[in-house]
Amino acid sequence: MRDFPSATIPSSWIWRRIQDVATTATGGTPSRSISEYFGGNIPWVKSGELGDGHVFETEESLSELGLKSSNAKLFPKGTLCIALYGATVGKLGILEMDAATNQAVCGLFLPDEVHRYFVFHYLASIRRHLIEEGKGGAQSNISNGLVRQTWIPIAPLNEQRRIVAKIEELFSDLDAGVAALKRAKANLKRYRAAVLKAAVEGKLTEKWRAKHPAKESASTLLARILQERRQKWEADQLAKFAAAGKEPPKNWREKYVEPTPPDTAGLQELPEGWCWASVEQISTKVVDGVHKKPSYVVEGVPFVTVRNLTAGPGISFENLRYVTLADHQEFIKRANPEMGDVLISKDGTLGVTRVVRTNTQFSIFVSVALVKPVHRECSDFLELAFSSPVVQRQMVGKGSGLQHIHLEDLRQDCIPLPSALEQLHIVTTVAEKLSQIDAAETAIEHDLLRAARLRQSILKQAFEGKLVPQDPNDEPASVLLEQIRAKQAIHEGNGKRPSSDTPHRSKSRGKKS
Repeated sequence: MRDFPSATIPSSWIWRRIQDVATTATGGTPSRSISEYFGGNIPWVKSGELGDGHVFETEESLSELGLKSSNAKLFPKGTLCIALYGATVGKLGILEMDAATNQAVCGLFLPDEVHRYFVFHYLASIRRHLIEEGKGGAQSNISNGLVRQTWIPIAPLNEQRRIVAKIEELFSDLDAGVAALKRAKANLKRYRAAVLKAAVEGKLTEKWRAKHPAKESASTLLARILQERRQKWEADQLAKFAAAGKEPPKNWREKYVEPTPPDTAGLQELPEGWCWASVEQISTKVVDGVHKKPSYVVEGVPFVTVRNLTAGPGISFENLRYVTLADHQEFIKRANPEMGDVLISKDGTLGVTRVVRTNTQFSIFVSVALVKPVHRECSDFLELAFSSPVVQRQMVGKGSGLQHIHLEDLRQDCIPLPSALEQLHIVTTVAEKLSQIDAAETAIEHDLLRAARLRQSILKQAFEGKLVPQDPNDEPASVLLEQIRAKQAIHEGNGKRPSSDTPHRSKSRGKKS
């Protein structure tokens, strides 16, 4: 917004830069190495605590010593603040208490002739433009200079008040609707978890089970899985001997390691005909991807990380990185994803589960675990089971910073196992219910998007002078500007600021603004 705006405003309004009607200041951060600078009685607001609303409290506070040791300044209650950089760049807040700020926060000190909420709502309406004009790479930085050079429309003071009152009236109704939508969205999330929980506890298919007695119990199914698991291992060993041109050594079958059975202590009782199975029991392999960061190439074999599991339903093959075919051939010696395998995020975002439903070749990073089911026909049920609260509670992350699921823990996690026929019915029933939930969530997201657009439409009308009628008896903005200039001239002659809303600088290191 450095260039003169092209938007048309009423004749009684006037465009001016922020620096023409207000002063600005940024804060500072005391040295973190001196603990005495923190934990005092002075609230200390950081950019992350701004969010297009009021700021009533902060996470940290400064001592008088901390305030004096830095360029931090004490902004008075009512100061309009804008985040200059960080994740909340461009976000706004009105201080509801006297508070110091760090250097990522810019305070705007407006004269009485300019309504702070009028400016607040206008800056909120152009946040995207401010970010676009900022500097930086992946994350834009707004400078104090950019804020000062930003053009804002000035309406007659009484009209400013009417506009603010109308915006707040409309936003109040809009906020109530958005809050209701968000509650509905949260309820759907809880309902989704309840469906998955009921599915893997046998409650979802309780009536169906009474009418369809299983011909093969889950314990019998598990015994068959364990037998086939061993047979697959033996076949793999014979293939390795053959590839090496060697005869199998004596007693080679005795090297087979039986999988650890489930530890069911503390787990709920399952329906009759069900049983618990450890992840290790029902899989031939539980590993993670390559442990070193590969050399990426422009084109090659897709390389899947956690973000490809969390991007949406299924495995996202958008925003991928690629590795060479040679590297891929090396990586799949450890982890070779195939159709029907189960992928689980094990670092950072934990427990996101996706079944591989493609024949596309790809490699995986260490942040992704690979579970190869003995029976691929169980894959869809396993995806539900891993995603359910029953199993998610077992996926406890470890680590002081970034959380990780350890493979040895994942192998010992317990899966509730129904008969093969009931698995199929559970998958079908859950798919129907989740489809309904997905449709409802899509409708809510659509309504939330409409609400966001309506909010911007309200702001656009407000600052084009179309939200409330003009009153010919209002003193035009040009007169307000003359009053502001007169006050500035008087205060500059006295060596003082023209507004009572000014920051108090520390006595030891304060610099003239």
